[in-house]
Amino acid sequence: MSTKADASMTTRVEFEPVIGLEVHVQLLTASKIFCSCSTRFGAPPNTNVCPVCLGMPGALPVLNRKAAEFGALAAMALNCRINETSIFARKNYFYPDLPKGYQISQYDRPLADHGYIEVPVNSGKKKIGITRVHLEEDAGKSLHEGFPDSDEKTAIDLNRTGVPLIEIVSEPEISSPEEAYEYLSRLKEIVLHTGVSDCSMEEGSLRCDANISVRPRGQKEFGTKTEIKNVNSFRFIRDALEYEIARQIDVIESGGTITQETRLYNANEGKTYGMRSKEQAHDYRYFPEPDLLPLVIDEKWRAAIERALPELPEARRARMVNEYGITEYDAQVLTVSKALADQFEEAAKLAKNPKRVANLVQSELMGRLKAKGIEIGQSPISMLGVAASADLVESGTISGKMLKDLYDLCFERGKDFPAVYDEEGRPRQSSDTTALEKIIDEVLAANPKQLEQYRAGKKTMLGFFVGQIMKASKGQASPQLVNELLAKKLG
Repeated sequence: MSTKADASMTTRVEFEPVIGLEVHVQLLTASKIFCSCSTRFGAPPNTNVCPVCLGMPGALPVLNRKAAEFGALAAMALNCRINETSIFARKNYFYPDLPKGYQISQYDRPLADHGYIEVPVNSGKKKIGITRVHLEEDAGKSLHEGFPDSDEKTAIDLNRTGVPLIEIVSEPEISSPEEAYEYLSRLKEIVLHTGVSDCSMEEGSLRCDANISVRPRGQKEFGTKTEIKNVNSFRFIRDALEYEIARQIDVIESGGTITQETRLYNANEGKTYGMRSKEQAHDYRYFPEPDLLPLVIDEKWRAAIERALPELPEARRARMVNEYGITEYDAQVLTVSKALADQFEEAAKLAKNPKRVANLVQSELMGRLKAKGIEIGQSPISMLGVAASADLVESGTISGKMLKDLYDLCFERGKDFPAVYDEEGRPRQSSDTTALEKIIDEVLAANPKQLEQYRAGKKTMLGFFVGQIMKASKGQASPQLVNELLAKKLG
């Protein structure tokens, strides 16, 4: 098998990948799409079920209005055209976690189509088309673990059966694993801003299947595609695509042919493995769902849904850069979710210097979150806490060193900044001139060689002395006062 570097070089010179993504997003409705069962995650197995979602004879589905509205709202945010009339269909196939033997979905007349997402590329931005967004019900879940006596048993949990989904199908216009990663990242942040889903990959509320083929560069016809399923992170999807591109090129160059199939990705090995041959769309024997009327979203209803559309990430980033004087990178981090962006804006409006708030998020908060392996939404320090700490540094009440120590304590204790600041007796940086002058004298006396270098013209030694003085004061000295007193001593 070629290495990723080898594959990248071969792809660039001789072959080009063609990638399309199918993203399933669970909608945050309280009840399922065709019945009143709860959608709550984590309930005991097979407790959130009823005759409708279990497919019992005579049980009839009724469409959840909120699911239709959430689906349309997400489609609008993805620049799609909302179709006035869409039709539900039965997608027929057998699987143990599909109790009816078919899935209610949409086929030739979906909820929405002809959308796009813009992603950053080296030359600027690229539009990746969205073929369609359609509504459907989720299937159940097969549980293969928890049987120490035998590895041949499988349990079925049908709580997820009937949970409302939208499926977002891209055009085959993604040209690299990196573009796929960017597409998914932008899609997730857009959906999060609409509030229609929590997009939790850990809980299965955002799932992605990737279709990948390769072809000689310049050829119009697509190569034979494979589908990669059940990958649980965007990074792994990118890695799986890189491997699969290399694998397909190796097969073609060795004289073999690509088999259309579904493959699984083993993240520990960094490889994909064949799971089953891939069914074509006509094998599902789609036909209109006889128990559901067409979904009609007329102009009045569409306008009402559109009024609920929030400010979307791209527009919000541009406004925040202009309004708060932060960088585009700051804005990118701070709009990773609508909740975080809302918190930052609330804090920025209260803070003396919004730019310092953004800087502290980058310089002090993100590293600690990464070390703990948690997301910014789980931070013990809230955006209001960051704003409070920024104001204390801005006013000279605490030093940068003291702020770092207080942030460390916040993460140790799992408490917000104001609480820890109060617990520590509201520490303040020292502005005692007499005490600082004594420390400065001691530092200068202890470093005669560096003092001689400074007086010989090496002015960079000033930073050395400031560092030593701050260290001797245990970070409690006012840096501004230290510089003023040191300048006088050295002058």
